[in-house]
Amino acid sequence: MLKVKKGDTVVILKGKDRGKKAKVLNIFLSKGKALVEGINMAKKHRRATRQDQKGGIVSIEAPIALANLMVFCKDCNKGSRVEFVKNQDKTKSRVCKKCKGVL
Repeated sequence: MLKVKKGDTVVILKGKDRGKKAKVLNIFLSKGKALVEGINMAKKHRRATRQDQKGGIVSIEAPIALANLMVFCKDCNKGSRVEFVKNQDKTKSRVCKKCKGVL
């Protein structure tokens, strides 16, 4: 079961953006990486493909390893480990390990 999902707010644990909070845009399961909004920015050279689109050097988000991300708990107001709990209606939900708040 994956602990980080698309749309989650995460805290960055390692790298040049350590300590920042951001939203997960996409997850690449086969690579074990995630695309996070405004994090791990890389420069890319773009060619002008049409008359209205300009070329030049553009900053884009590069994927970051899932091991370097931690789900942000709004109740604790910091990154937290995730626990899976079975509900009474036999569905699973993700819960913060410290405050037991639903993520």
